[in-house]
Amino acid sequence: MSTKEITATALNFGQLVSTIRQVHDTLSSQASRAVNASLTLRNWLIGFHVEEYERQGVDRAEYGDRLMDRLAESLSQHGVSRCERRELYRYRQLYLIYPQIVEAVTPQLPPVVGASPGSLSGMPPDAAAIQIVETSPPLKLDGRTLISRLSFSHIVELLNLEDSGKRTFYEVECIQGNWSVRELKRQIHSLYYERCGLSLNKKKLTELTQQGAEQSLPALTVRDPYVFEFLGLKPREVMSESHLEDQLIGKIEEFLLELGHGFCFEARQKRILIGDEHYFIDLVFYHRILKCHVLVELKLAEFSHENIGQLNTYVSWYKKNMMIENDNPPIGILLCTHKKHSLVEFALAGMDNQLFVSKYQLELPKREEIEQFLATKLKEVEDADQ
Repeated sequence: MSTKEITATALNFGQLVSTIRQVHDTLSSQASRAVNASLTLRNWLIGFHVEEYERQGVDRAEYGDRLMDRLAESLSQHGVSRCERRELYRYRQLYLIYPQIVEAVTPQLPPVVGASPGSLSGMPPDAAAIQIVETSPPLKLDGRTLISRLSFSHIVELLNLEDSGKRTFYEVECIQGNWSVRELKRQIHSLYYERCGLSLNKKKLTELTQQGAEQSLPALTVRDPYVFEFLGLKPREVMSESHLEDQLIGKIEEFLLELGHGFCFEARQKRILIGDEHYFIDLVFYHRILKCHVLVELKLAEFSHENIGQLNTYVSWYKKNMMIENDNPPIGILLCTHKKHSLVEFALAGMDNQLFVSKYQLELPKREEIEQFLATKLKEVEDADQ
């Protein structure tokens, strides 16, 4: 449609604002769905190729049990994001559980190399046997609806459900309620499917559930770790909770580096995987004198035990996964700001080496020093934004 074909009407200022906002919201939503659909389709096709190779790869026997490790390593060297061993298994599972996504494979995609007859028919190799066993085939959403209405992060949660009927139930409810990923997880953990099965008034239960559900906002979907890595974005570009936090983190980074206490910058918004969840650590340093990692977390809120517990979890993860020989255990620094008051807490994750504790207290900046700096910079940033 050309601009001449768009019917112009006389608008007042309020209508102008409303119209532009509708255009923005509509096209943002379309862009978000297009990105998510492409990401899910990409992962499904990766799963298809992995499954096909495992079944009939001409040199499959050369790799044995190390196939996924070797494949992950090679893909990483070629800059292909999110293809760690764990993810490759997940993509194969996606292909096997959601064969109907084949409906979304378009002719514009590169030809499927090495596909066996029927492998892209919409059924995994054992689907025919499954259909024979079941008295009636389960209800399934079509592939195009599935990938256009649910993000890959939604689908990751659904893949953990073994029962196909339960999975379809949450797919439908999630789409109808436009649930966020967090809401989907909450409903699964609250046994919504089971409660609905036992309820004498299912319609009322559904209405109450959907009324209180957290909805997915298109503007925030780019913050999904799968999406921003798929788009080649850096965590720092999309993960800041606010403009204020971003400014403060930048100043804290400069502050610690300028102190001359041995801080060596390593990462910002460092992504780590704990279980099935991804977390992001605001700042990571390596202290060349203490010979340990220093993790820094900023919370724009009052201190809570949940904050220090979260930081302790990060410190424990670093201790288990990142420490090498001759390293000392990592240290966490929690910075909390609330109403121009600042608080600093240190997390040691069960460290019992008192000599080292005494040493870190000498080498790290004083608690009061950090608090004073944080309070000063917080006021400067707030005043500049007014």
